[in-house]
Amino acid sequence: MKFRLLAGASVLTVTVALSGCSGGSDDKAGDGSGGGRSELTVWLMRDSVSATFQNEFTAGFAKTHPDIDLKIQIQEWDGIGQKVTAALASNDAPDVIEIGNTQVAQYAQSGGLLDLTDKKADLGGDAWLKGLAEPGAWQGKQYGIPFYAANRVVVYRKDLFQQAGVDPTAIKTRDQWIAATEKLNKDFQQGIYLTGQTWYALAGFIWDEGGDLAVQKGGKWTGALDAPEALAGMEFYKKLQTLGKGPKDADEANPPQAEVMAKGKVAQIISVPGGANVIAEQNPALKDTLGFFPIPGKTADKPGAVFTGGSDLVIPAASRHQDAAYTFVKELTGDAWQKRLALAMSYVPNKTSLASAVASDPGAAAMAVGAAEGRATPNTPGWAAVEAENPIKDYMTAALTGRDMKQEAAKASEEMTRAMNSAS
Repeated sequence: MKFRLLAGASVLTVTVALSGCSGGSDDKAGDGSGGGRSELTVWLMRDSVSATFQNEFTAGFAKTHPDIDLKIQIQEWDGIGQKVTAALASNDAPDVIEIGNTQVAQYAQSGGLLDLTDKKADLGGDAWLKGLAEPGAWQGKQYGIPFYAANRVVVYRKDLFQQAGVDPTAIKTRDQWIAATEKLNKDFQQGIYLTGQTWYALAGFIWDEGGDLAVQKGGKWTGALDAPEALAGMEFYKKLQTLGKGPKDADEANPPQAEVMAKGKVAQIISVPGGANVIAEQNPALKDTLGFFPIPGKTADKPGAVFTGGSDLVIPAASRHQDAAYTFVKELTGDAWQKRLALAMSYVPNKTSLASAVASDPGAAAMAVGAAEGRATPNTPGWAAVEAENPIKDYMTAALTGRDMKQEAAKASEEMTRAMNSAS
């Protein structure tokens, strides 16, 4: 699952001269191990890397692996699901594909991906971000290799915080966050702009309470919004949401929350750091007033749990050059290129041990702190059906508008259960 607004730029353009978007090549050379040349076809998604980074990596890869001809083909996010499904079922699949981290399970279930479990140690898998590594696995086997991550932080107005006497560096707990937001919520100013259906933020609060969106029991997935822990997460969401004027029946895209903040009357939003770029584009006067801090947790010893978006790299089982494909994956997800990618794109690197690589980037640094407590949506192919219907959003609106929270949570959980198991 990919966030489209990242810290480096709100829109990134990648231009490459490539022939078509076909799958694997027809060369009969070796696997890149020195016994002959391999032509390696790789699908990367639009905006995942910049043209500059792509060129640097391609040149570096050619120098260290002269027996592999690398062809990177940029794919569009719209319609990619059907395209990947078709490629995995064909005899002409590309050799490496970038896919959203929460999509790995559905492709692994089809049997179209190469099992890379025995490569985890070689790739430093013990240090991978949990929010990328866990959804990259399916039924105990690792298919997706963490590529990069992004998650939400608090984007705030430094000037409004100063005027209210609020020190953002002192906000370490959710209680402190509420107290600070109450101070900021005055006159015509919103302490926070939080819509009623920002369900990724709700997921984090539920995880903080020890709950989950859904749980697996006896091989069956069941919605869990009516569990006590999940209800406690919703109670906190409700408390925070009332400290602003966000609509209770819309998500953060309707209207775009960064555009709302750009109007000058909002002290903070929950967003990926790239939201700050949109705010500055809409209102240049705010460019130097924007800062970031991790979403606070229940206690000061760790930040709040966040949904980890980002991508994994997979190798199709039908790849004709699996050894060369693994060489590519190992290079791009290795420490050296991960550090360069993180700085170039303001991403969170794929390992917790590399967090210091983005220390000079305030937005990415705040993301990296939160990423250590990152999670993903329930790891089931059926989750796509839940997001398509998204009863979570309707539940949140109902809870925020005075309807019985527990009753509405039970109703939404039943709908989630049906969706997950009918799809699986």
